[in-house]
Amino acid sequence: MRPGSILAVVVVFSVLAPPSVHAQRDRGGPAGPFTLADILSAPFPSEMVAAPSGARVAWIADEEGRRNVWVAEAPLFHARKLTRYTQDDGQELTGLGWTADGRALLYVRGGAPGSNWWEGVPVNPTSDPAGSEQAVWLVPVAGGPARRLGEGADPVASPAGDLVAFVLRDTIRIAPLRAVGPARVLFRARGESARPAWSPDGRSLAFTSLRDHHSFIGVYDVRRNRVRWIAPTVDRDDFARWSADGARLAFVRRPGGTFGGSGGGSRAPALGGTAVPPWTILVADAATGAAREVWREPATPEGVLPGSVGDWLLQWAADDRLVFATEEGGWLGISTVAASGGDATRLTPQGCEVEDVALTADRRSAYLTTNCGDLDRRHIQRVATGGGPVEDVTTGTAIEWSPRPLADSGLALLRSDARHPAAPYLMPAGAAAEPLDGWPAPAAFPAERLVEPQPVVVRAADSNEVHLQLFLPPDGVAGRHPAVIFFHGGPQREMLLGWHYRYYYHNAYGMNQYLASRGFVVLSVNYRAGIGYGRAFRQAPRTGRNGAAEYADVLAAAAYLRARSDVDSTRVGLWGGSYGGYLTALGLARNSDLFAAGVDLHGVHDWSVSGNPTAARQGPLPDSLAQRMRQASPVGSVDRWRSPVLFIHGDDDRNVDFQQTVDLVQRLRVRGVSVEQLVFPDEIHDFLRHEHWLAAYRAAAEFFATRLGTRVAER
Repeated sequence: MRPGSILAVVVVFSVLAPPSVHAQRDRGGPAGPFTLADILSAPFPSEMVAAPSGARVAWIADEEGRRNVWVAEAPLFHARKLTRYTQDDGQELTGLGWTADGRALLYVRGGAPGSNWWEGVPVNPTSDPAGSEQAVWLVPVAGGPARRLGEGADPVASPAGDLVAFVLRDTIRIAPLRAVGPARVLFRARGESARPAWSPDGRSLAFTSLRDHHSFIGVYDVRRNRVRWIAPTVDRDDFARWSADGARLAFVRRPGGTFGGSGGGSRAPALGGTAVPPWTILVADAATGAAREVWREPATPEGVLPGSVGDWLLQWAADDRLVFATEEGGWLGISTVAASGGDATRLTPQGCEVEDVALTADRRSAYLTTNCGDLDRRHIQRVATGGGPVEDVTTGTAIEWSPRPLADSGLALLRSDARHPAAPYLMPAGAAAEPLDGWPAPAAFPAERLVEPQPVVVRAADSNEVHLQLFLPPDGVAGRHPAVIFFHGGPQREMLLGWHYRYYYHNAYGMNQYLASRGFVVLSVNYRAGIGYGRAFRQAPRTGRNGAAEYADVLAAAAYLRARSDVDSTRVGLWGGSYGGYLTALGLARNSDLFAAGVDLHGVHDWSVSGNPTAARQGPLPDSLAQRMRQASPVGSVDRWRSPVLFIHGDDDRNVDFQQTVDLVQRLRVRGVSVEQLVFPDEIHDFLRHEHWLAAYRAAAEFFATRLGTRVAER
């Protein structure tokens, strides 16, 4: 794209956000400065889980880097903290789950080993000389100290109530729940073991054995001390689910990988033919291992198991039916099919997408997190697993997610809106959702001083529809403001009209609010390849390394800002992280004439060396392919880069190689481009320490204040 080509972009302004803005500014809170520490002071809840019996719910909360397990239970549902971690030490809490009797909670403390040259070494963002570990812990709900069960992850309690199984590389280990004793190896299997799942009687343990470009479902018989493989093939089998009687296993089968292909969640590369193997659901006899196919993905050239689907991908419902994720029709939803096979029934409508599914205790209903009826937010719906109308459980301008039906009655969930960050809520049967008593509310959090982002829709030059969120400075100062465009990462992510349900973008939303409070017009872009707008949008052709087609959406956002009477088009900056860092760098490289400065957090800068799938097996990429990837990369246009840039990166990044930033900085230095940098030794991609988020955002705000000219950021 040559400089100046912004004139080729077709821009359509949404009627919800016309260029004139002065009438909208009274929608913000009262004027007044607040700090980054203020806006990021609210605790962030995640991993909400309901107890298998009774009315209890638990979750993990991050309070300025201090991560702890919380619980609330009937009749008062007063939120209380079970663990007592007091430091911003970067040690994550994950894998939260209940024991069978509901008396204790299991969790994992510590970040996972990576998949690069640091494989096998847990993350250590504080550079602790003693090192760090990832281990399974247990904490009683009644109170008392947490107990370490052993090194590992993915804990799952036995239905018999006596043991917990967890994973450590090629082993499945067990530890006693009631007695204090060391963990021991239950069995060892070649490859990497994952997703352990106890049979209903606790006598067998299903698991996935990951083996490079194929995987098996295995069943370990506790009494006979042996592993039985379930219908092994050259493909990838995963997500084993037990039937209620423990006699059968349902699982997902995806195509195996090829030399130079990833297999896994995406399609293998073309092999010279036109047929692409579909993904399927099989049901196997747990005793014999014999399996039969009960559902097959409809034959569509774009069909693929969506990478955004989690453990809700496949579940065993009542009446011997399976509920599963499907994109038939082009929109991610759920369908149901009899475990014996037959025609599948779509349970959710087209035109919107499902993001999470939780079955009720009787498995006859499913609570869904969806964007149905509101593409810019998330709400909760309910549907019978056997089919029927979809019921709206929540509506309005709030954002709701993680519905967790309680075993007795009622629903726990997480909720936010434009001004109020995520918090745990309870929705009694037939009543409105109410926040849980006892959830901390920091005194300095500036809820009433935040602005409500406005929805905007534009069209790129190729007619792609792009959804944006516009943050306007709240003080009503006349004249032209500097502006900043934000790009999310992923790319399979979506920004919303409120505080986000992911921690990374919860922080990013807070940063956009902060920049608006400092006098910037901020525009957040949901570019093609993201989620929420259907398969055609998510799998848009020629994106990223294949041609950077989404750059047209970047230019459409820029054209929208240039048309606004309150924006100084000579002072427009870019910022984003990961894939958003890639688009930030691409904008500065291709159009320094349009973008005056940028902040790039751990971005990809050269696709030809980023995740090269052929290197391990076949050596370097062919020159023609490498050249095409470089042309879709910031390094492909680096000779045109003139605008100053701030790079922010942790050097233990296990998603985007730190060398991506090292390399680009050297290229810009020799070209005389102004480069600033903020490097966090031993920090990973999604910064684990709250201190590092604050440092990164302060540096970014000061950089924009200096380079684009507005009120001086906090010091």
